[in-house]
Parts: sequence; structure tokens; C-alpha cells
Amino acid sequence: MIRTLALASVVAIATGNAIASDDLTATVQKARADRLSALTAPDGWLSLIGLEWLQPGANRIGSATDNDIVLKAGPAHLGTITLDDSGTATIELAKNSGALVDGREVERATLMDDAPGHTPTEVRFGTAHFFIIARDGRKALRVKDENAETRTHFVGLDYFDIDPSWRVVADWVPFDPPHELEIGSVLGTIDKEKVPGKAVFKRDGQTFELYPIQEEPDSLFFVFADRTSGKETYGAARFLDTPLAKDGKLVLDFNQARNPPCAFTPYATCPLAPPENRLDVRITAGEKNYRGSHH
Repeated sequence: MIRTLALASVVAIATGNAIASDDLTATVQKARADRLSALTAPDGWLSLIGLEWLQPGANRIGSATDNDIVLKAGPAHLGTITLDDSGTATIELAKNSGALVDGREVERATLMDDAPGHTPTEVRFGTAHFFIIARDGRKALRVKDENAETRTHFVGLDYFDIDPSWRVVADWVPFDPPHELEIGSVLGTIDKEKVPGKAVFKRDGQTFELYPIQEEPDSLFFVFADRTSGKETYGAARFLDTPLAKDGKLVLDFNQARNPPCAFTPYATCPLAPPENRLDVRITAGEKNYRGSHH
């Protein structure tokens, strides 16, 4: 998408962050159930069927091969999206397309993208829909279909056994002002993100640091890799969300580490673990590589 002093439950007890084994298991199992529910939802990441980049000017879209953008679902000719010089995208729907724009029947509409502060406009047709994403000065259609094969043929998630020693209580070192971290993506782009601090922890006599970004006001988001990456776990990175630090401590429960959407679909635009977050240790906790991946 971290902290000093915390190997395991021994440190957790010392810092007042102890958690009973049964409570830890229940907490992790609930998080995994919520994760599975979100992933397999009709509009979850498994429903992705396309990432189609818009070109300046008119882009004819539909499932027929004579379109500029050929969709994997929907009517033969859905309509035309025009991307003007200012970056504004406007759709003109074909007659009898059956598509709805934000739930309404319209002939023409301006399409809002997913830039910060925006709610992207949804164009829905049958079991499928798309909206526009903005990435590195470009815009693309993110297309989803609840009948996507990746969703209907999903084979489930695999995890390491829940391990209390990987519920780490780390030291939180705040940065004032925030540092800047360069995070690459599978698209080859590099984003500069603000980092509010770092988590420092010890494992097997070594000290490790992790740097988060803060996308939500009440949580931190870590994009990390370790010596299991590309073997037991997804190669590019895994993700971990944590609450904010309290009393100079931050709980990193690697049992809740999860794969990025790119582990399941080639149509996602996931961040890569920055060099600072590539740890020379095997983190044998959390989600394993997706065995159903074919990309």
C-alpha cells in the first residue's frame, strides 16, 4: 500500500498490547471473512474484466470488434466516449443500448473520474458496468462484470497458520514534517507519497523498518515485500492496514497481510513495494499466493 521493539506476545504483554490466543484467532478469522466477502462481492476485484485506456478524441465502445475499445460484455455498440483537450470525458450512448448512467436513462453525460474527492460516474449495462480512473495524467475505463470468470471460478484464499509471534508491537517514529516516498506501480508509473512516520521492530535479533502512507484519517497503509515474496506469497507486494499509533506503539498483525488485487486479475493498477519496505526476513503469516492465478 514499520516499528521497533516487538517480536511477539512477550513484547505485547510488556507493552500492554497483549491479546489472548483465542481472541487473536477470532479477530484474524473475522478479518479474513470480511476480506473474502469484499473480494467476491458482485463489484469486487474479482469482477474486473477490463482496463481500457481512452485516447484523445472519440472512442467508440462496445462488444463488437469494429469499436475502438472492445468490451468483453455488453451490447455490440454501447456508445462513444469523447475525451477533450481539458481531460473531460463525455459519453453519448447509442440508441437502444440499455445502459444507465448513475442509474438514469440519458442520451449524453459527463463522466467523473476517481480522482481524490470525486465519486466516479458509473455506466451500467446488464451485469456489467464501468467507470473512469485517472492514472499519471491518463484516463481509462475500469470495467467490471459480476459474471466474470475470475469471480465465478474463484478457488478461494490460502493462508499461513495464524501465528501470535507475527502480531508485532512496533515502535512508532513520527516524521515532522512527513517524509516523501516513491512508490512504483505495475503500470510503470511512480507516485510520490507522504509518509507520516516509520514503524520499527525486531525479529530474530535484527531490526526492521516499514514506511506507511496514510490514505484514511484513522489508519495506516503498508505496501511491503519479504523473503517469501515470489515464492509462497505474491511477488510484487502484500498489503497491511493498521490503526494509528497509540502511546508511541503500533500493532502490525501480519496475520492480516493480504494480496493486492493484481494477484487475482491483470486489470488492476497496484502499487509495488518500495525498496524501503522490502524486508530481509521470511514473514510466514497472512495470505499466500493465489493458486488460481493464470497471469
